[in-house]
Amino acid sequence: MSFLDAILLGIIQGLTEFLPVSSSGHLEIMKAIQGQELSGESSMMMTVVLHFATALSTIAVFWKEVVRIIKGLFQFKINDEFLFAAKIIVSMIPAAIVGVFFDDFIETFFSGKILLVGMMLIVTGVILFVAEKAKRTEKSVGFKDAILIGMAQMVAILPGISRSGSTIGTSVILGIDREEAARFSFLMVVPLILGKVAKDVMSSDFSKELASSEISSSVYAAGFATAFIVGIIACTWMIKLVKKSKLSYFAYYCFIAGIATICWSIFA
Repeated sequence: MSFLDAILLGIIQGLTEFLPVSSSGHLEIMKAIQGQELSGESSMMMTVVLHFATALSTIAVFWKEVVRIIKGLFQFKINDEFLFAAKIIVSMIPAAIVGVFFDDFIETFFSGKILLVGMMLIVTGVILFVAEKAKRTEKSVGFKDAILIGMAQMVAILPGISRSGSTIGTSVILGIDREEAARFSFLMVVPLILGKVAKDVMSSDFSKELASSEISSSVYAAGFATAFIVGIIACTWMIKLVKKSKLSYFAYYCFIAGIATICWSIFA
């Protein structure tokens, strides 16, 4: 893998982690297009590096909210900070359960199933299109909403289903204020990403791949830096787009990308 490959993957991860177009789906498409060059050991390690970078970019953008969540957890008082932190935790439960107990099964969806990716991109487009038509309100996230948004995040484990698209879209459809929907969506995934990264790093497979990898650390650093910087830009931009009700633009993109991916998987 070259510097250019790492930078390209960093740009894709940084954009698609926050824009509602599925980072996992686009990375799978890129791996398929590049062929064996991005498969195997380099794929796993680079994926870990890129996801860690975008998790840190989320923390950088929402550092005040992150502090609020941490304070809420350790104040041991039933106040706004504690309730907000509790809702974040509740929203994580569905995806955490699936990740812990069905991890091996989930991995089977990340093995070149480009047809599935294309179909799920179209599903993402439908969610965004419906959300675009939802009525504007100033409702805050409740505990029932947190569970439903968490279930949307659970479904987004599938490649091609955008995590941000499904969670923001579900939030907006539930009547949540659009800016709060975006903030809650981005914050709820940080602990899950960090947990998944930690799990992968501590796995024996990762240690073996790290020892046998021929890719230099500077290439991984290039991917990390690119994903981090692009992630900050994309996260900030996405909040503004959600407030302005521009989700339909991404819906059309997902429809086009999904159809193109399906055609490519059939005829390539």
